[in-house]
Amino acid sequence: MFSYQHAYHAGSAADLHKHVVLAALLAPLAGQGALYVESHAGRGLYDLSGVEAAKTGEAEAGLGRLKSALPEGPPEGPFWDVLLRLAGRDGGAAYPGSPAVAASLLAQGDRLLLHERHPAEFKALSRARRQLGVRRRGAQGPVGAQGPVIEIRDRDGHEGLRTLRPGRRCGLALIDPSYEVKSEYDETARTAAALAVSWSAGIVLVWYPILLAPRHEAMVGALQLAAPGPLIRHEVAFCEPPARGMQGSGLLCLGLPASAPGVIEAAVAPCAPVFRTVLAG
Repeated sequence: MFSYQHAYHAGSAADLHKHVVLAALLAPLAGQGALYVESHAGRGLYDLSGVEAAKTGEAEAGLGRLKSALPEGPPEGPFWDVLLRLAGRDGGAAYPGSPAVAASLLAQGDRLLLHERHPAEFKALSRARRQLGVRRRGAQGPVGAQGPVIEIRDRDGHEGLRTLRPGRRCGLALIDPSYEVKSEYDETARTAAALAVSWSAGIVLVWYPILLAPRHEAMVGALQLAAPGPLIRHEVAFCEPPARGMQGSGLLCLGLPASAPGVIEAAVAPCAPVFRTVLAG
């Protein structure tokens, strides 16, 4: 379980799918006392010029391919705003993990609760805490802008989310384990269902890989049965998938308004050079 490090996969097509949707759903909650919770936070900030990204080539196939297809620059939208602000501060190879996306979009009075058990990733995340709110940098940031409170826990994310009692506070929880251990599909379904029941005012967002062997289908089926309300499923297929490994990326969304499918489709539309929607609804 401690072998996975997201630096090898940061900026990939799957990351883009997850992060553009996350940003679109989270941005409207800013400044409302929102709570953002993550089960497997990683290190928060990534360098796409590092040896990890070069070894897999996933960032080049994801964000790199998209940049080449959009010579006029990034499209409009909350995720792209975060990416531009981070590039302005740390350079064009900087990439925001989901904690940085959330910290940049949320505001004073909001809160981040991040879980990470990998020892090296936890240390890196702790060091990056002050940098996570990428919009805050003296005179270069918005006048008077202050970010959310950020709490980092060295704790099992599934356990942390299942025991969460957020009350009526609005917000979003992202559950995105590595799924390197097959049992995580079942555990993710249990965590998401339990949290959806206990957090009626929150959105639960589950990311999962789409592999040649459809291991995710049992998890999706379990959540469809256990979810207390409507479940939105959105899946994309990569335009140039590898011969082995991940062929696409999936998201399950619980607790969303009826207008959410349109929001999701608008968010992913600029990524057409990298992936295409194959299931929505």
